Amino acid sequence: MDNIYFWIFFNAFVVLMLVLDLFVFHKKEHEVKIKEALLTSLFWIMLAMGFNVLIYFWKGEQPAMEFLTGYLIEKSLSVDNLFVFILIFNYFKVPPKYQHNLLFWGVFGALVLRAIFILVGVALIAKFHFLIYILGAFLVYTGIKMAFSQNNDVDPEQNPLVKWASKHLRMTKTAVGGKFFTKIDGKWYATPMFLVLIMIESTDVVFAADSIPAILAISKDPFIVYTSNVFALLGLRALYFALAGIMQLFHYLHYGLSLILAFIGVKLIISDIYHIDMRYALLVVGAILAISIIASLLFPKKDSQLPEPPVKE
Repeated sequence: MDNIYFWIFFNAFVVLMLVLDLFVFHKKEHEVKIKEALLTSLFWIMLAMGFNVLIYFWKGEQPAMEFLTGYLIEKSLSVDNLFVFILIFNYFKVPPKYQHNLLFWGVFGALVLRAIFILVGVALIAKFHFLIYILGAFLVYTGIKMAFSQNNDVDPEQNPLVKWASKHLRMTKTAVGGKFFTKIDGKWYATPMFLVLIMIESTDVVFAADSIPAILAISKDPFIVYTSNVFALLGLRALYFALAGIMQLFHYLHYGLSLILAFIGVKLIISDIYHIDMRYALLVVGAILAISIIASLLFPKKDSQLPEPPVKE
């Protein structure tokens, strides 16, 4: 029963933090400044590390390393995915003061979606062992594909859900503050902000297709998989505002992540033949991340190669 109580306590804690975030700390819509974002991001990172210590004393060294490795991978994938958020906000010309609210509901939807993916994935792998080979091969394929692709192909007009909503819902032509819906002459209308939310939620499905298999390859413990994912997501909004203006500096992180996914995939494929100790796996992941970040700073891209900065209207 201890596990059930931990699940209940952890999810109650997550709901409490989300409520405080939306209705207390960000009750009034405002542009999140870098200092506020850095402090909030540091808070979430320290909270995750504190939880990692709790995992160590509760479950042991191996689960604690699995949590840390999974958290690092999820956090790093989140940084790479933040480029997409910049493109979406720029496309729809979303003012900074409304971006936090959109990211909040985007993260909330992602938490629900990934909880379902994780529980289903863990159950399937536990029942059908051969799936680990398919999962490993998928991660290697994803890593190779990521290395040769860029996050510059976001086209909201081609998103099926956005196209459906634009065609079947009553829409206002302009935004109504940060509202998703508004009432005009007794009738409800969706606003462009609702389209932005749809875009964010639907792209997270694509993100989950990369991140969930990667962390399932690290740990089979659903609690470890879920909590490391949640902590990475909870700090996503703060990370966005902290790094929005300088994310273009980490252009080699994209390739580092592709190498990590491929490494985790190979680790999974050969797991029945040769077991790579989690301590070494953690060192490899950390080293790849460090090298990709250092290389990005030492060999910056030319200005002409950089993506557009976040909208500042």
